[in-house]
Amino acid sequence: MPERKPYDGTERKLVIAMDLGTTFSGVSYSILDPGRVPEIKGVTRFPSQEHVGGDAKIPTIIYYDQDGNVKAVGAEALKQNVVEDAEDDGWLRCSLFKLRLRPPSTTSDEITQEIPSLPDGMDVVAVFADFYAYLFECTKTFILDTHQNAASIWKSVEDSIEFVLSHPNGWEGSQQSKMREAAIDAGLIPNDDGGHSRVHFVTEGEASLHFCDEEGVVIVDAGGGTVDISAYSSVQSPNANSYAFEEISAPACNFTGSIYVTARAKVFLEEKLAGSRFADEVSLIAECFDTTTKLRFRDIEEASYIKFGTMKDRDPKLDIRSGQLKLAGSDVASFFEPSIASMIRVIDNQRAKATKPVSSVFLVGGFAASDWLFSKLKEHLEPLEIQCSRPDSHVNKAVADGALSFYLDHVVAARVSRYDYGISIYMTYDPYDADHYARRDTTFVDEAGVLSIPGQFAIILPKDTQVSETTEFRHTFYRNSIHLAKLQYIATVIRCYRGIKTDPLWMDEEPDAYSSFCTIEADTSEVARSLRLRRRPDGKSYFALSFDIVLLFGRTELRAQLSWKENGEEKRGPARVVYDRIL
Repeated sequence: MPERKPYDGTERKLVIAMDLGTTFSGVSYSILDPGRVPEIKGVTRFPSQEHVGGDAKIPTIIYYDQDGNVKAVGAEALKQNVVEDAEDDGWLRCSLFKLRLRPPSTTSDEITQEIPSLPDGMDVVAVFADFYAYLFECTKTFILDTHQNAASIWKSVEDSIEFVLSHPNGWEGSQQSKMREAAIDAGLIPNDDGGHSRVHFVTEGEASLHFCDEEGVVIVDAGGGTVDISAYSSVQSPNANSYAFEEISAPACNFTGSIYVTARAKVFLEEKLAGSRFADEVSLIAECFDTTTKLRFRDIEEASYIKFGTMKDRDPKLDIRSGQLKLAGSDVASFFEPSIASMIRVIDNQRAKATKPVSSVFLVGGFAASDWLFSKLKEHLEPLEIQCSRPDSHVNKAVADGALSFYLDHVVAARVSRYDYGISIYMTYDPYDADHYARRDTTFVDEAGVLSIPGQFAIILPKDTQVSETTEFRHTFYRNSIHLAKLQYIATVIRCYRGIKTDPLWMDEEPDAYSSFCTIEADTSEVARSLRLRRRPDGKSYFALSFDIVLLFGRTELRAQLSWKENGEEKRGPARVVYDRIL
């Protein structure tokens, strides 16, 4: 990556990056002092962390009692006394809850059945908030314990901390909105514009980019729940001494992470052990597979073993001897196969759509530790003259560190749109147009007295368009009303087209391919104040409002503005982006 520049701010600042992962989570931070080059540091001590290896990650697990109170989090939740207390007192173990926040378009039965229940009366935002609060307290403790003059440093920054929250490539504005809501509920930021602006978002694929410094690279961030795949190319930045990256293909997100390998193993074990005295031990055996056998598997020709019991546990007919269950290498490989095949399909698709050649693939994330996964990707890619590699250590820290790098270095200069974004419009009815005539039953007379037909999709941002942070996309809106008061405020729904057409037009042809992305709300009273009455063909009066909605898609979070002309001069005002709350 390019050499980091000294911090040019005038006041000390603390930036905390939280990677709340499906199975493991981590935190990195940087204390920015004016004139000094920022350093990225990881939180490497958490309570009871010796239970998970003492590195910079903890299990994404929370125990709640029956009243919804947090009882244990992270590595503490693996302690034997906690597990026993949970069983005795009926605590609820929450894991994999991150998957509950996924977009509705990614929902499937395979995903849903793997997610444990939440406590009664709690939604996923509340669980996110509890976990964010825990990560924050651990970070605060770590900083106070490891830095000189830590108390004065903390006091100088605690009211202005910036947070960078990572999320899968496939998550959209609605998920970001809920993550910000969780940060508010966790007490990380106040619920006002100033507080909201202190939360930043980065995709997990983009956060992993800080490992790379080459042109035409695909990042495969393989985690517990999701596999995020992104393609980038290095470009010269305006600063001649450094470079930046641009997306060369739309990022992808698949729910094919390592937990699904374990899920397939569990189904296999349930069938294999059905009717035996070991049938009740399937969950334990699957857990042992998850923590040992899955990670060690590397050769389809060799048998694998799951150590789960004692020397007395034996049943040769089931391949169980001395508390170990023997599995054929081909069976273990079959547990991996759907996930690996899915990754290869997406990588090939990214290569096909990329605007520049791809010369390397970089594998990061917790699942990257699997030698079998790595070897199968290399087996597919090397004949294509594509180098496949992975970091030699800290694969789980990639996202947390990379989220800080995203904030500090701003190395991504352009991104690629994943869908067609636009709005539903109506237009003047033309009886000589075959498409119009076929829909003549939907016509109506608008406020200006014109016979109109609804249901067309007007694209604002086409799919697979490369967008820089400053690129603006705009659409001119017209609002007519006989009542001026109805033009003081507007709310317009931005929609996504997720179908396969290259020029979608009539929304009734593929109604399921269109979904609401967000609503743009704006106060248009300043625009409306200068409107004058117009006359309809039937002699009635109405007001006509004309303005532009300006959208900036180039960052990881959508921004919007209102634009209008006044005496020939462009004026701008704020617009608010609102997402539906769907849990």
